[in-house]
Amino acid sequence: MPEYEPFDYRVLMSGDVLISRSGRVVTTLRGEAAARLSARLGQDDASDQALLQRATGNYRRGNER
Repeated sequence: MPEYEPFDYRVLMSGDVLISRSGRVVTTLRGEAAARLSARLGQDDASDQALLQRATGNYRRGNER
C-alpha cells in the first residue's frame, strides 16, 4: 500500500458511492455518476486514487495538498 492514499470509498447497496478522506465523507455520488465510477474502480490503487480525486472536484484546481 502506498504511503499517501488520502481517499477511500464505499459502494452502498443502493448504488451510491461514498468518497471519504481521513474518515470523513467528502462527496456522495448517486445515479448515473455513481454507476460510471463504480464500474471503473478496483483496477489498481493509483488509478482508483486518480478517479476519486476527479470525482471530488476540488482536486482539479491545484490544491491537492
